[in-house]
Amino acid sequence: MNRKAPPALIADTQRWLERAVIGLNLCPFAKAVHVKGQIRYVVSEAPDTNTLLDELVRELQQLHASDPVVTDTTLLIIPSLLDDFSAFLDFVDLAEVSLRMQGLAGELQLAHFHPDYVFADAEGPDDLANQTNRSPWPTLHLIREASLSRATAAIPDAADIYERNIALARQIGAAGWQALAVGKHEGETP
Repeated sequence: MNRKAPPALIADTQRWLERAVIGLNLCPFAKAVHVKGQIRYVVSEAPDTNTLLDELVRELQQLHASDPVVTDTTLLIIPSLLDDFSAFLDFVDLAEVSLRMQGLAGELQLAHFHPDYVFADAEGPDDLANQTNRSPWPTLHLIREASLSRATAAIPDAADIYERNIALARQIGAAGWQALAVGKHEGETP
C-alpha cells in the first residue's frame, strides 16, 4: 500500500508526463493541455474497487460537465489498488462498462497506464515497447472525444503514432528509459 501524500503522487505523474509522454512526444496532444494547465490530477484513496468505480463515475461526470477550456482531460491516479496488472485490466473492463452506462460513450473515452503494462502483442513483459504505457502508478486517463478528434485532425500522421512509439521505445533502449527517471521516485528506473 502506498504511503506517499497526494502531492507527491501527482509530482511523480507530472514528471512521467513531462519526461516520457511529452518529452518523447509519445502523445503529440499532451503538450498543449499540459502547458495550458487543463489537466485535472486526481489521486484516488479508494479502499476497494467498488469505491474506486464510484470515484471514476464522479470524475467522468465532472469532466463531462466542465468547461474544456478549464479542464480538458483528467488523470485518475490509483496508488493503493490494482498493483497487479491483470487486476488492473479487469478494472479497466468495468470502467468501460461504467462509461457506457453513464451514456458518455462517444463523449469521453478511457486510456490506461500501469507500472507493469504489457501490450497483448508484446514480445513479453521485458519488451521495451511496453514502456510507452508504463506510468509510475496505475492511472486512468479520461479524455474528451471532441478534443481528441480535433487533435488527430491537426496531425497528419496520427494513425502512425502507436507504431512510431514502439519503434522509438525499442530504439532508445533500457538505458534511455532509465535515464528518463520516470519511476515512482526521482531516479528510480521505470
